[in-house]
Amino acid sequence: MDFSQYRRKAALTLAVLALSATAACTSVFRNHGFVPPPEDLALVTPGVTTIAEATQIIGQPSSTGVLTGGGWYYVQSRWKHYAWREPEEVERKVLAVTFQEGVVANVETYGLQDGRIVPLSRRVTDSNIADVSIIKQLFGNIGLSADQVAGG
Repeated sequence: MDFSQYRRKAALTLAVLALSATAACTSVFRNHGFVPPPEDLALVTPGVTTIAEATQIIGQPSSTGVLTGGGWYYVQSRWKHYAWREPEEVERKVLAVTFQEGVVANVETYGLQDGRIVPLSRRVTDSNIADVSIIKQLFGNIGLSADQVAGG
């Protein structure tokens, strides 16, 4: 192999390595969730559109409120994945549709710049066990019949 062929192979190998390294460090964007498009939202009129009509126009929500009928929340995020780094959320849209007496009361849109916008309620189930030790809870039903365990 003469020197010029060696140089061409080395240059080709170097170009492939450089291209591979560049491709490995390219950002990859991923989309998650769904927010109805503005043209569909224009068909939803607060004070007029019912829950059934809203379902037909903008579809089922990705999540709903849990208190007093709450509302509907549509969430869409765009994440940037770059090499070994932790993924970064670069865009977020949240559409909040609230209802009052079965009719749309309000439609609001929020973005990533709005920060934390959906108030979360921590629902904790009250314990009905009063003054019972862990040992009694674990072994209290040993020797009881099924009717006694069920409270019968």
